[in-house]
Amino acid sequence: MENILKELKKELADINDEQALNEIRTKYLGKKGSITLLSSKIKDLPNEEKKEFGANLNKIKTEATNLIDSKKAKIEKDILDKKLESESIDISLPSTKVPMGSPNIAGKVVEEIEELLMSMGYDVVDGPEIEKDEYNFEMLNVPKGHPARDSQDTFYVEGEELLLRSQTSPVQIRTMLEGKGEKPIRIICPGKTYRRDNDDATHSHQFMQIEGLLIDKNVSLSDLKGTFDVIAKHLFGEDCETRFRPSYYPFTEPSVEMDITCHSCQGKGCPICKNTGWITISGAGMVHSDVLKNCGYDPKEWQGFAFGFGAERIAMVKYGIDDIRVFYTNDLREMKNFDRKDD
Repeated sequence: MENILKELKKELADINDEQALNEIRTKYLGKKGSITLLSSKIKDLPNEEKKEFGANLNKIKTEATNLIDSKKAKIEKDILDKKLESESIDISLPSTKVPMGSPNIAGKVVEEIEELLMSMGYDVVDGPEIEKDEYNFEMLNVPKGHPARDSQDTFYVEGEELLLRSQTSPVQIRTMLEGKGEKPIRIICPGKTYRRDNDDATHSHQFMQIEGLLIDKNVSLSDLKGTFDVIAKHLFGEDCETRFRPSYYPFTEPSVEMDITCHSCQGKGCPICKNTGWITISGAGMVHSDVLKNCGYDPKEWQGFAFGFGAERIAMVKYGIDDIRVFYTNDLREMKNFDRKDD
């Protein structure tokens, strides 16, 4: 054993590379290494000598392993020292610029509207994305067979009773039912909605909708106009003008479409607004009396208004984005064009 250890020390003193060191490790400690083979001699020894021989063998194995590991550490240190001597680092060079992430523009719009309406006393409410047909259509005055269902091309999950919500209006229904016809309501319900639509520059099968609902006594269309005016000026500047145009939705009566002055031409007329000077960004109206009744509210005592718009639609108008797919593809070449320096 002593001779083997002396021979190992001599060989270790003469090497300076890792490959040679690995060969020595195999020679002495491998399956057929000289130290490992000593174990086979234990069976030939008298019983009274086996214990002492085994203890000495373990001692030799430990010492050999430590010698090899120490030599490995020295070789690695020598290699690193030589590398550092041969390489120079100019600490005055600028560091590599790591691109920083920024919030999605549509998400920023949602947060901005949430903060504004919360300051006006609205609560932010959420609901399930897999919804009952009853809440998504029927209680909103859209019974089975109603033509309005055709325009929404719904994703049904289970028969015709469960579906991916085509609007966030079911959240309004759930909130009104909780109110039991006795409590005023002031909520905003942003969230994902789904419709069978062909994806292109202006359409998506999945989009973020932001809906608002106010139920109280002595509420009129002028309250809706005032609320919309505050939202528009907050999003697009104090010079933004608003207007209502008559429209139709089965869950509101009267129903209106809400327009703002074109951000590109300031109302003078351009290709973006089709030379009208106005851009439609929302649909709204007074909550239909049937919807109030369905949710337990007496329309003779309670009134309300509802409005809704797409977060992507607002972002496209606000930031001049001409393709809705930008929000979902996460192409950094596109997204970096819309990073806001103040975020």
